Amino acid sequence: MSRKTFYITTPIYYPSGKLHIGHSYTTVAADAMARYKRLQGYDVMFLTGTDEHGQKIQRVAAENGVTPKEYVDNIVSGIKDLWKMMKITYDKFIRTTGEEHVATVQKIFRMLYDKGDIYKSEYEGWYCTPCESFWTETQLVDGKCPDCGRPVERTREESYFFRLSKYQDRLIKHIEENPDFIQPVSRRNEMLNNFLRPGLEDLCVSRTSFNWGIPVTFDEKHVVYVWIDALSNYITALGYLSDNDAAFKKYWPADVHLVGKEIVRFHTIIWPAMLMALDLPLPKQVFGHGWLVLEGGKMSKSKGNVVDPVVLIEKYGLDAIRYFLLREVPFGADGVFSNEALINRINSDLANDLGNLVSRTVAMIKKYFDGQLPGQGEEGEFDADLKKELLALKPKTEELLDNLQFSLALTEIWKAISRTNKYIDETMPWVLAKDESRKGRLAAVLYNLAESIRIVSILLQPFMPETPAKIWNQLAIDSDETGWESAGQWGVYKPTRPVQPGVIIFPRIDVEKELESLAAITPDAATGKPAKKEQEQKEAQDAKTTVSDEKAQITIDDFAKLDLRVAKVLAAEKVEKSDKLLKLRLRVGAEERQVVSGIARHYSPEELVGKTVVLVANLKPARLRGIESQGMILAAASEDDSLLSLITVDKDISDGTKVS
Repeated sequence: MSRKTFYITTPIYYPSGKLHIGHSYTTVAADAMARYKRLQGYDVMFLTGTDEHGQKIQRVAAENGVTPKEYVDNIVSGIKDLWKMMKITYDKFIRTTGEEHVATVQKIFRMLYDKGDIYKSEYEGWYCTPCESFWTETQLVDGKCPDCGRPVERTREESYFFRLSKYQDRLIKHIEENPDFIQPVSRRNEMLNNFLRPGLEDLCVSRTSFNWGIPVTFDEKHVVYVWIDALSNYITALGYLSDNDAAFKKYWPADVHLVGKEIVRFHTIIWPAMLMALDLPLPKQVFGHGWLVLEGGKMSKSKGNVVDPVVLIEKYGLDAIRYFLLREVPFGADGVFSNEALINRINSDLANDLGNLVSRTVAMIKKYFDGQLPGQGEEGEFDADLKKELLALKPKTEELLDNLQFSLALTEIWKAISRTNKYIDETMPWVLAKDESRKGRLAAVLYNLAESIRIVSILLQPFMPETPAKIWNQLAIDSDETGWESAGQWGVYKPTRPVQPGVIIFPRIDVEKELESLAAITPDAATGKPAKKEQEQKEAQDAKTTVSDEKAQITIDDFAKLDLRVAKVLAAEKVEKSDKLLKLRLRVGAEERQVVSGIARHYSPEELVGKTVVLVANLKPARLRGIESQGMILAAASEDDSLLSLITVDKDISDGTKVS
């Protein structure tokens, strides 16, 4: 009987520089899912790889004095080393420079051209090289790329176009009839309301302004652009249109594409339309997870504010980092990375809860029974409750993992760990040990602890590849006691061999000392702030530039960069532990904004509600006291700040109205 298949993919990463912890986040999640399905008995195909063509690669390679292929070969080698270090169990690593991929992409391009779904025309517009995206004038934000905020270049060239607009209605129908196709729901709504229903334009799918790419076979001054080149990897990796397409027939359609939220549009609109044009089934699901960001904003290779996973793994071990990535943030939402959060997770969850539970249990079996429990024990109070919780754990974990809810699955596992630790306090084995007549009860208590740990350790395997084996070694758990299905059974643990006390699995960390150590190693990456010396230089420069209050003259173009909007104050409250800050909720037309303002000494929250103020709407969000502020409200203040007055609108003007 053939096994059920499961096909999962990560995005193929762009090798313009070293990968950071955000890339690891996606890949670790995919790896956890692949491991889980293998444990369940599925025939898994797990694909990852690199997207190696495009103008940016060509430029970076030239800057480094090497060919594009030499440049990407070096970067890809580092990526593979990182995945090996993180024990990523991918089944195939695809590179878009691979011969099979190149040949198949050329076939796909020709097929779509012959069908009339690709045609030649001319393109003129604004191009963002890092994002590899074209934009119209109206789509730009302050004259820059709306996705990344970087400068764009005016481009005009002959291009081939894919008839994306042809598939608009069919895409809408598919998404509406298959509610799980795009997850989370917020991403589905965004695709429908912001892109599909307003209308799709045909898509530029070739370039002539650079040559680092796959040539169009029938017009070789053109190279195939990223959409058809990169997105096709999910089927070219399986042998689509090749002499050996057995894997394609076996695994396609994909069960889930895991992608970051910034590329959901490409995977849920462009990619499905391409598949429709090729008469191929669509993937079952595209899951767009959130960003792992620093307090200063999104990690970016170009900004240099990235966290190197290698540094963290070397300091804390692989499982600690994998656990943090999958536990800290609900999968789908944005989360903030900080050194403090990482260390607190390690200390609280791994050292105190799990590590201490294993150490105490092994130590008590060693102390009270010379390392090996007797076969029989005496049942007692609290046993049934513990068993009930542990036996409910496997179905709970499976349900959450099937929905890619890694954080919630780990939360459930940790509830069971906490319950087991509580069981120690309830039964008090150290008291039982003092009474020889209670040896049977003591044996039962310690057996229940060992069995609970066995169940937990099995369910931890998808998340933490190293820790379960360490636990099994210390508790002398045999391999025939660690099958996935046995996590749903009680009484599997056989104390036939003595336990083996070992090193502490997760030692506690001195928080203060460790934070100092991390800041010294990765000052920029870990905090999102400049190094100390750089910061001092910046402050000195700032002091020089603020000696005078006089500002340099600006042009009307400078002023036009400001987006000033009328806003209505809906609610206001004081920020905890701050005398100056108020948190405001503003209505700005159809949207609501949260703004933190330093006006608490001049206005009470009550007198602000209902006021109509002026908001700088396009100010980059900032965090004050850990609260995100989405803009700034305008006010006038006396020289000594003793008086302050908000700029308000004295007539009935609708909120959201532009101020000019």
